[in-house]
Amino acid sequence: MKSNVTMKDIAEKLNVSSVTVSKALNDKEGVSEELKGKIKALADKMGYRYNTMAKSMKDGKSYNVCVIIPERYTGMTQSFYLKVYQAISQILEDRGYYGIIHILPNEDEDQLKLPRIYHERRVDGFIMLGQPSKEYIELMQSVEMPLVFLDFYDENDNVDAVITDNFYGAYEITNSLIQQGHKEIAYVGNLFSTSSIQDRFLGYYKSLLEHKIHLKQEYVISDRDDRGAFIEMDLPEQMPTAFVCNCDQVAHLLIERLNKDGYSVPEDCSVVGFDNDIYATLSTPHLTTVEVDIEEMAKNTVKFICDKMDNPEAKFGRVAVKGKIIYRESVKAVK
Repeated sequence: MKSNVTMKDIAEKLNVSSVTVSKALNDKEGVSEELKGKIKALADKMGYRYNTMAKSMKDGKSYNVCVIIPERYTGMTQSFYLKVYQAISQILEDRGYYGIIHILPNEDEDQLKLPRIYHERRVDGFIMLGQPSKEYIELMQSVEMPLVFLDFYDENDNVDAVITDNFYGAYEITNSLIQQGHKEIAYVGNLFSTSSIQDRFLGYYKSLLEHKIHLKQEYVISDRDDRGAFIEMDLPEQMPTAFVCNCDQVAHLLIERLNKDGYSVPEDCSVVGFDNDIYATLSTPHLTTVEVDIEEMAKNTVKFICDKMDNPEAKFGRVAVKGKIIYRESVKAVK
């Protein structure tokens, strides 16, 4: 394989002009989608790499996108956000950009410090992955640079956001429990922690309302403090027959707690989660859960940020990506 593949090399292979290849690789108008796909596929096969330095010097862009993840969403116990970052990074690279991850330390979040990469002007846009404090959200909104929120939103509708359809996913999975005879159903999640946990609770609550099931306050169980650190869960005295957990990791922790207290899942109570991440299959039994479409969320996010970098006036609002229920062994029908 040639070590320094040029646009001319690609053009000669397909019998088109170098200008056509340039337009296709930079997603410019004037090339059909079919031909654009052929050019990109051949470029990948031949090992073509964008000359980002030359492009940067020519148009004044860095071709870097900073993906900020608050520290509490990272580490050995967190897999979901790093999977999302991997998907974003790959799609950005396909469009000629580099995704630079920035783990936002708790101290920097508290002190409202922006990433150094911003001050050094080495980035063209930001993707905020995972909900930080309200004060840090306001700080990011004050930065005059393209910004997209991913996996959360807030009351300010000026910032574009891509989320999973938390409300409908939780609504559907609660409906599935009720259809299997469950009426005593608890929800596990701190309602003051993130917009995702709130929306999943509201989906669960709508399902109860539609089936005329009264919501018991003792069945709303907190799993973490307001900063996201997990806490000991207080189980109700009268145990429900099923638990709807705001994420798979919490469902996994709940099953461990139930086993410790002498309960068996799903014989004594059923447990469902949300995300379909690694904890869904680490748990015993494996979890029935809502699978989040990470690839579709990443595609939308990259499209939004790239379009906003090309046109600062571009607006997309909030986009919710539908998930689907994955049925496994953690649920048992009740008579």
